[in-house]
Amino acid sequence: MADIRVSSRYAKSLLSLAVEQNCLEQVAKDMHFIEKVIYENKPLLLLLKSPIIKTDKKISILSEIFEKNISAVSFSFIKIIARKKREVILQNIASSFNTQYKTLKHIDTAYITTAVPIDENLRKTILASIKKTINNHNLELIEKVDSTIIGGMILRVGDKQIDESIRRKINDLQKEFSKNPYIKEY
Repeated sequence: MADIRVSSRYAKSLLSLAVEQNCLEQVAKDMHFIEKVIYENKPLLLLLKSPIIKTDKKISILSEIFEKNISAVSFSFIKIIARKKREVILQNIASSFNTQYKTLKHIDTAYITTAVPIDENLRKTILASIKKTINNHNLELIEKVDSTIIGGMILRVGDKQIDESIRRKINDLQKEFSKNPYIKEY
């Protein structure tokens, strides 16, 4: 709980700095990149969490990974985080920054799960339909392919979810048939 609060505060500070420095879009890309790199590389996460490895070594490793790939503002922020011995929560800070950035820019996120990848025409149709429904033209669509839903789709925007998957319909039918209203007569 404390890590979430601390991460949020660092993210808010970085967001304010990025707005002040007029480099918000670049820092947002950097934070997305940092979050993705740490998420995809478990050894890096373990290195950041290790109390045995000295801060200077962690900074040099982070420098090798990120210095040429992100802006100077973002890299300076990473060095400050490492010097404060908060590198453990770097991924959480990046995630919190991304959430705060979306809130600032009024970007909603829609999650769609389908059994097979959707094509570009269907993606555009779905986006247009969702934008019309929620009255927001800043919408990000995150797609997930899950073959266990058999067919159809599961769409989630905010706290609302529409489950039109074949798996759910089969489960509903199984529940209905398990009630068995038939009464035997002898």
